Amino acid sequence: MSSETTLGIQTERTKLVFKVDEEGHLLLQSFGSTVFDEKLPLAYPQAGDGWIFEPALSITHSDGNTSTNLKVQGWTSKDNLTRIDLKDDQYDLSVRLNFRTFPKSDVFECWLTVRNDENGSIVLESIASSFLTLAPGDWHLSQMHGNWADEANLCQEKLSYGTKVLDSKLGSRAQQFQLPWFMLSQGQANEDSGEVIGGSFAWSGSFRFAFEMLHDARLSVIAGVNPFGSRYHLSSGETFDTPKMVWAWSDAGTGDLTRKLHTYVRENIIRDGKSPRAILLNNWEATYFTFDEQKITSLLADAKALGMELFLLDDGWFGSKFPRDNDGQGLGDWMVDEKKLPNGIKALTDAAKKENIRFGLWFEPEMVNPKSELYEKHPDWLIQQPGRPFDLQRNQMVLDLTNPVVRDFSYNVLHKTLEANPGITYIKWDCNRYFTQPGSPYLSKSRQSNLQIDYVNALYSIMRQLQDEHPNVELMMCSGGGARSDYGAMRFAHEVWASDMTDPVRRIFIQWGYSFFLPAIATACHVTRWGERPLKFCFDVAMSGRLGMDVDLSKLDEKEIGIARNAIETYKQIRIVVQLGELYRLQSPYESTRSALMYTYGTKAVLFVYSIDKSDNSMLKLKGLDAKKSYLIRELNSSEVVAQPVKSSGEKLMQEGFAIPAMEAHSSYIFELTVSR
Repeated sequence: MSSETTLGIQTERTKLVFKVDEEGHLLLQSFGSTVFDEKLPLAYPQAGDGWIFEPALSITHSDGNTSTNLKVQGWTSKDNLTRIDLKDDQYDLSVRLNFRTFPKSDVFECWLTVRNDENGSIVLESIASSFLTLAPGDWHLSQMHGNWADEANLCQEKLSYGTKVLDSKLGSRAQQFQLPWFMLSQGQANEDSGEVIGGSFAWSGSFRFAFEMLHDARLSVIAGVNPFGSRYHLSSGETFDTPKMVWAWSDAGTGDLTRKLHTYVRENIIRDGKSPRAILLNNWEATYFTFDEQKITSLLADAKALGMELFLLDDGWFGSKFPRDNDGQGLGDWMVDEKKLPNGIKALTDAAKKENIRFGLWFEPEMVNPKSELYEKHPDWLIQQPGRPFDLQRNQMVLDLTNPVVRDFSYNVLHKTLEANPGITYIKWDCNRYFTQPGSPYLSKSRQSNLQIDYVNALYSIMRQLQDEHPNVELMMCSGGGARSDYGAMRFAHEVWASDMTDPVRRIFIQWGYSFFLPAIATACHVTRWGERPLKFCFDVAMSGRLGMDVDLSKLDEKEIGIARNAIETYKQIRIVVQLGELYRLQSPYESTRSALMYTYGTKAVLFVYSIDKSDNSMLKLKGLDAKKSYLIRELNSSEVVAQPVKSSGEKLMQEGFAIPAMEAHSSYIFELTVSR
């Protein structure tokens, strides 16, 4: 092909441009502000034939050769989907680079399709979903790290020479320590200005991001499945699709990037992304494993009396020989515990229907306790290493979903329960451990390293089948908190349980971190008594996401009942603005004792202000308003209104600010702004 052959893939604000050199290699010419005028980098470098840095692709061919040399064969582009076809110049190996654009939000999806037509199996030693080279600059990396009950801690650092790696090797519940997204910015990330690139890997298994800065200060970003423990064997005639890597770009700061990603997630990732979510009561922190039919029906009545719309029965409803009275037994035995619920789940769904409230149920269909009837019958169904004693986490092991029989069992756990109980309209799908002994009794000895990838694909097949056969059942993605909040799992879900940490002081930080990549409609936020904070403060923090409660309502006093009822009524007034509106982060909890954010939707906006410690009165500049219009501002969710209603222009509110009174620690305000006619 001619050295002048170029291919541009474009959104409204940016281009991804490739060039083909005289030898047929695919080169990158530009992305965002990066434009290479000379020494164009390889767009997708392969190992073993001259490339000496971190490769995008490394393959051992059927004859043992570890080099690959891909050359462009052609491309097609239609309906925002571009496919670039490459082939090895010596082997019957084909690679297709796929790019889907979402023009209005400046979002790109990238993934690979590899086909092996060699005479024998090949091994994908490493295969990135995307490889991106950026021009020299003052590149800073923002990431979200943490642990159980301490998720989404925001950290920013300047990248320098060498390789910085963010990764997970956990297989399942893979995001416990590291969320699968990041931002790259020119200089310190700024909310309102500057170039910023967001990357998010749509995969629920082990992942790896490598940021390699070479001697010429160019920055390469390699994103994909973690090759550690995942050498994938691909037989002759087989095709392999990588997970998708999602890129978003902005030249107007992290706030603009966030709003683009939120639009993309609502419209293209989560299910029913334009339908407001119900207000939920979960029984977990009210009862834990100790409950009976009478207790649950009383909670249903209490929830309805407060104006709630959905009830979730959490862990502990199942088990016969080994009743689920604690987390040490019963997992895997998905029959109703008749001692707790003598009339079955149907009695509860009937009671919920009588109260005109929806009913949901907790499952953990991938897991099993060794103390269970399932384990007694099928010890070979567990992921395990031969000859090693079980390494238990939360007293449980992972079922081997690569085995089709086990996959079908896990699906039928859900399917048969829903068929028998059509009153169930919501599922909480939990996952409380990761791989530590990644071995499959089902896979052959030569294919053991296929386990981690095949497991996640089998998991997705269950979720896809569940969605297809039960399209009206909503799904919360839970993984001991937010360890399954990636765009891969979220394609099958309506929301994610962001963290088991529900102390509102910590939740302010956790929800701040998640807000960069997930909109409020996708983030479940519950009021609990963790931290023993003022109840209004708890509600105000939870109301900036999808509101729920996890409290024994019978233990609330009259004043607390009044606070809860008022908050729920208030949330119903602002729910559409919060869940469907555009987010503007105003004051970071990392930089002040006070945090503030707001949502705008149509002619309304909602402002949340939280004081983590004492804070003085000050002016807070707002964002996202119409400068030419006047707004009526009134305080919501307060029995003792401190701030009287005022009118002000959008221009003044954004240029001079809105006066926030001095605040005590663990206090909060919610303000509604409405265009004044």
